[in-house]
Amino acid sequence: MIERIVVEGFESLRKVDLLLGRMNLFIGANATGKSNLLDAFRVLAGIGLGFTIDEILNGKPRSATGEVWERIRGGTTHACFSGSDGAGEIAIKVYGKWDAGLALNWPDGWEYHISFSPNTRSEVTNEYINTKELIYKHRDLPERFYTNPSRPVLGLEKEIYRKKATLGTLSEVDVSFWLLKLVDMFSNAQRIDLVPEMLRTYSQVEWARRMGDHGENFAAVVNMICDEESTKDAYLAWLRELRPEQIDEVGTLKGAVGEPMFMLRENGRTFPAPVLSDGTLRFAAFAAAFFQDDMPGIMMIEEIENGIHPSRIQVLLDLIRSQAEHTKTQVLATTHSATILDWLQEEDYKTTFLCRRDESTGESRICSLADVPHFMDAVRRRPASELFSEGWMEMAP
Repeated sequence: MIERIVVEGFESLRKVDLLLGRMNLFIGANATGKSNLLDAFRVLAGIGLGFTIDEILNGKPRSATGEVWERIRGGTTHACFSGSDGAGEIAIKVYGKWDAGLALNWPDGWEYHISFSPNTRSEVTNEYINTKELIYKHRDLPERFYTNPSRPVLGLEKEIYRKKATLGTLSEVDVSFWLLKLVDMFSNAQRIDLVPEMLRTYSQVEWARRMGDHGENFAAVVNMICDEESTKDAYLAWLRELRPEQIDEVGTLKGAVGEPMFMLRENGRTFPAPVLSDGTLRFAAFAAAFFQDDMPGIMMIEEIENGIHPSRIQVLLDLIRSQAEHTKTQVLATTHSATILDWLQEEDYKTTFLCRRDESTGESRICSLADVPHFMDAVRRRPASELFSEGWMEMAP
């Protein structure tokens, strides 16, 4: 799990340094940096997938040998905090610990640092990987690994340990395990930015282990969930928390060639996806994401409250908190909802982050609610939703 991230010079993030947990919420007005921080995690995902910096920032179309990658908003032109011409340098540093159950001789923690210049060449300027001992430092490897200086070395992990390059004092086997584990952690990220119309359509395949970013193959994922009785029962229990009517059944309807479409059955009546509300579909898809057969290591969710009635916000938050812990998936979610603050537990304040924007510089300032001066005293006297809605947090030093 990533326990700390430092981002410098990226989009509106001049410098942020955050300690993370299993569930992380980012709250604030529009254009305060919430999505920019998720973009930084997308950069790490792109590195893990082996894309170049140019491909990560500007996108990569589908090809015969590779997958499509949706560009980071603004591309290279607007990637740097320092200006709109792409000048400057961006640095991302992440620190974490290995999940329990790995080999006992592994070090407790790891670090990964990368700096790059998103100019016309989009070159990596610094990169290193550190565990108990330094594994790799920028340019330690032979020049043959740098046929493309825009490609981070972490994305070349197979080439690194296949050849006997100088990688500190660690054994080749240990290096391969650690690098592959980091690559898996970064690349195994799922972005969820649901589009209701996508959730209403037939899936293109009958079974899917994971949903697409916008809800592609949602019904195919539900097929997988319903194939296992215990998983289906748990999923159905969460859906019953949302709907005022008793849900008898959840599943899919089949199209002309067997393609599935999501459906609910209430009081003997079948409701296919096209007649369900946006909120019901979004919650059903969010819940399905936490029961996927192929769970990601990191899940990024945009505006979790969209379409959800305020009276059901608590259900949504309980779902994220409990399932994130159960599945060991690290969740990073943005929200504009003040209501969600009232359902936080005190320990959640450490990983619920207030995002504000300095109007004079355009800099995003992000800190945990626990670090907002006098917040802990104020929230014991008044609901957190009132403090947020009335602008008390915005005015805090």
